[in-house]
Amino acid sequence: MRAPRRFTAVVAATMLLSASACSSSDPDAAPPTSPTSSKSVSSSPSSTASSTSVAQTCGASDLKSMSLRDKLAQLLVVGVTGAADAKQVVSDEHIGGVFVGSWSDLGMLTDGSVRKLSKAQKYPLMVTVDQEGGRVSRLAKLGIDMPSARVLAETKTPAQVRALAKDAGEKMKKLGITVDFAPSADVSDEADDEVIGDRSFSDDPAVVTEYAGAFAKGLQDAGIMPVYKHFPGHGHGSGDSHTGNVRTPPFSQLIESDLVPYKTLLKDPGDAGVMVGHLIVPGLTGPETPASISPRAIGMLRSGKRYGGVPFDGVVFSDDLSGMKAISEKYPIQVAVRKAINAGSDIALWLSTDEVGSVLDALEKAVADKKLSTKRVDQSVVRILRAKGAITC
Repeated sequence: MRAPRRFTAVVAATMLLSASACSSSDPDAAPPTSPTSSKSVSSSPSSTASSTSVAQTCGASDLKSMSLRDKLAQLLVVGVTGAADAKQVVSDEHIGGVFVGSWSDLGMLTDGSVRKLSKAQKYPLMVTVDQEGGRVSRLAKLGIDMPSARVLAETKTPAQVRALAKDAGEKMKKLGITVDFAPSADVSDEADDEVIGDRSFSDDPAVVTEYAGAFAKGLQDAGIMPVYKHFPGHGHGSGDSHTGNVRTPPFSQLIESDLVPYKTLLKDPGDAGVMVGHLIVPGLTGPETPASISPRAIGMLRSGKRYGGVPFDGVVFSDDLSGMKAISEKYPIQVAVRKAINAGSDIALWLSTDEVGSVLDALEKAVADKKLSTKRVDQSVVRILRAKGAITC
């Protein structure tokens, strides 16, 4: 992810009208799994009745106590420049989380500002960061670092990687961070300095599965939520989604390679989330539709069908919706966020705070216009509150 771009009101409004006009026929989200529990449920009549009861009551009191705008705000995680920026956007808009980027003043972590801000909220914030190791080490200045994924796989055992990730996670937790957008589960043989490159553990899906799983478990050992990325697989993509459209090999090839880690890793994910990339997949998404806004792609992740996986009821994050041209050149942030949520993402992620109010206005209008269902919103809110430990159903 890169530093935030600012949108002027005139440009954003113009783009919004244009994008809205061409998106009126977009399908609604593929039906996601019910936000009850990540554990499987027997299909016997008694357990089915129990599951239905849980589905009707899980988080019901919390949902009832929240306004629509506050529910929608829980679905947003945005980049902040520092403590004052974070405090203002959380106070004004009650967003669900903040993102610490390469441009952020890390003093908000070391002085405890963000931790205090989170504790002051009814529901704690997701305090998120890209901390993979190697060239994606946002916290290196604070002494939190490790080699790239590729170097780790070449020089360390999975047990050693788990220990390293746990150590990094413990340091992150002391700073108030709760979510790490890592590890990469991408399968790639790109040169080290390409968009995925050495961020991938290997071009062997089995190696990626073993090492990404070890990294994620280490973070979980430390109390940090890991996020596997970039579903359904960026490692063999045609380019960099920061700079434009990226097409993957055909879906039939992804099943045999890029999607293999997810088949195993999501069988027992713990509290891990999944980030969906801006990847056009022939045979899965539309010819110009990135997976991040594709009901087919996210519906497949939720159901586990088509690629031989298992149902996933954890938190699904979009990749950055404002600083990556694969999305930002097509849609203003207001439309991109709605499309990501309608497609099945629980959390829309982008890089700056200046458009949060207008995004929430647009989402409220989408609900009023029946372009976004309240049921869809409630499902995501329950998953998010569960991930935060605010509810335990």
